[in-house]
Amino acid sequence: MSDIKANSKLDTSGKCCPMPIVETNVAMKKISSGEILEITATDPGTLTDIPSWCERAGHTLMDSSENDGIIQFYVKKG
Repeated sequence: MSDIKANSKLDTSGKCCPMPIVETNVAMKKISSGEILEITATDPGTLTDIPSWCERAGHTLMDSSENDGIIQFYVKKG
């Protein structure tokens, strides 16, 4: 569990690629630069997809963790 305070949360649990990235992209467009989005996912592909997407899109992956198949990411909008 992270101590990072998210401005917004997105739950993509139960959804498979490409939906977690599609929904993350939409959610990021709704927040302001510098704000943090907390993403919850269950698709193991997000472990590589989200960090890669952050790098391409100019956002910062602040933290990620996995516990019992639940994956959490904290992404700061660039």
